[in-house]
Amino acid sequence: MTATRRQMLTLLAAWSLASCGAGPVPAQDAQALPADLRPQPNAAFDAWVSGFRGRAASRGISPATLEAGLADAGYLPGVVRRDASQIQTRRTFEDYLSIATSDARLAKGRAAMRGHGDTVAAIEGRFGVSRHVVAAIWGVESEFGDKRGRIPVVSATATLAFDGRRGAFWEDQLLAALRILQAGETTPDKLRGSWAGAMGHTQFIPTSYLAFAVDFDSDGRRDIWGDDPGDALASTASYLARNGWRGGLAWGEEAVAGTIAGRTIRPQAGGPRFTVTRNFDVLKHYNNSDFYAAAVGHLADRLAGGGPLRGDFPPDANGLTRADRIAVQRTLAARGFDVGTIDGVIGPLTEAAIRDFETAQGLEVTGQANRALLARLR
Repeated sequence: MTATRRQMLTLLAAWSLASCGAGPVPAQDAQALPADLRPQPNAAFDAWVSGFRGRAASRGISPATLEAGLADAGYLPGVVRRDASQIQTRRTFEDYLSIATSDARLAKGRAAMRGHGDTVAAIEGRFGVSRHVVAAIWGVESEFGDKRGRIPVVSATATLAFDGRRGAFWEDQLLAALRILQAGETTPDKLRGSWAGAMGHTQFIPTSYLAFAVDFDSDGRRDIWGDDPGDALASTASYLARNGWRGGLAWGEEAVAGTIAGRTIRPQAGGPRFTVTRNFDVLKHYNNSDFYAAAVGHLADRLAGGGPLRGDFPPDANGLTRADRIAVQRTLAARGFDVGTIDGVIGPLTEAAIRDFETAQGLEVTGQANRALLARLR
């Protein structure tokens, strides 16, 4: 089986933005991981690994690589739980876009592009892919390198292969991870990523790394994990170019603009429409989701100096617009409650802040943002 990033992201399309479960914590600091993402004793897993060694050896993995790569491999129960629960995670396109283009992310992205201006310009020149699109993928995938992932890729992919759901797919990823080590691209302690094995600044899965990653700085390694994002950004441009990106063609635009030809999509009922081109479909090779491709495209436009969308989204199920939800978050934050990023997305931190506010006020504790809560906050 030849596994691609497109296949994996089709399976995991519901997973949220920059969801690798990691902040800017040193990759080697395993103790910083949640308990369920640290290896747990599992005799059945150990037996599976023993059987896998023979299959891996028959497919060209050397004894030295198997010894080094599997030395610390362990069963991660949290990976199985995340795999089982992620398909239940659903966000509206408005929420997805709000996260992707929050004020904080835009500020971080503009700073990142200034700091790596020569690199992204050179990448655009070599591959013909817009620097703003490459930067937008960087922003959506890892918040411009802040969330590259810190879970051992060998353990994560071995756990998923052992678990049996899509076992052949994950075994392919495990074999690819070992081939990365065998080629000397990185070391076992640095081969870290998301719970699903996506790695580095732009979250390549191991098979896509082998197929598309490039050594942009010519240092002999395709290093997508380190602090320098050059190889990762160039590898992303390589991926898009080899999947048919057409230089000089926009990904699309909000349909009200009317300056490009293409087909029209509407990712969320009642929300803005977009006219999209073949480059939109190329973005979907990176993640097979209209939400993802449109969010990357719009973030790229914002990084290039464009403005927010002109169309509106309908109120949510509780009757609140995005402006209302931002007002809830800002008011709670002003009262000293931690809502996380103020972006109009009611996530776990905002829900917890609402519950704390309701408790302090002697109200029924619901954790829900609605018009009654907004009126009380005001």
